[in-house]
Amino acid sequence: MAEPRWLTPAQQRAWRAYMDGHQRLMTALNRQLQRDSDLSVAEYRILVLLSEAPGRALRMSELADGVLSSRSRLTHQIRRLEGERMVRRNTCLEDGRGVLAELTDEGMRRLEAAAPGHVEAVRRDFVDLLTPHQLEVIAEVFARIDQEIGTRPL
Repeated sequence: MAEPRWLTPAQQRAWRAYMDGHQRLMTALNRQLQRDSDLSVAEYRILVLLSEAPGRALRMSELADGVLSSRSRLTHQIRRLEGERMVRRNTCLEDGRGVLAELTDEGMRRLEAAAPGHVEAVRRDFVDLLTPHQLEVIAEVFARIDQEIGTRPL
């Protein structure tokens, strides 16, 4: 068995800073959305992706890929959003087998009501803390990570 490739002190510092910062940021964003809109970050992201889709609808499989979630986890989240009348599921008319998640007018209303507070929280807790150069670096770094990990077979 090969010896583990332990992290150097600099690598460990970067990794821990990322983990701590990410956890604090997501906790703050979740709290703001829950408090002001009764939505989680995951639910907000679902509503955003549906709002941007043609006809405000996506196949469940496409939506799961878009929110980086398992289909079973997405089904649970969609069920809650259905209960709040923000989303409805329909059979895909193209093939009759697929299931579409569709953003309702109520879902769009709730998203539009939640967006200003969420954007302000993202600005306060992320964008405004960084220089334009730091934002560019973060975008490049995480695009690279997403590309590398996202193309690996499970």
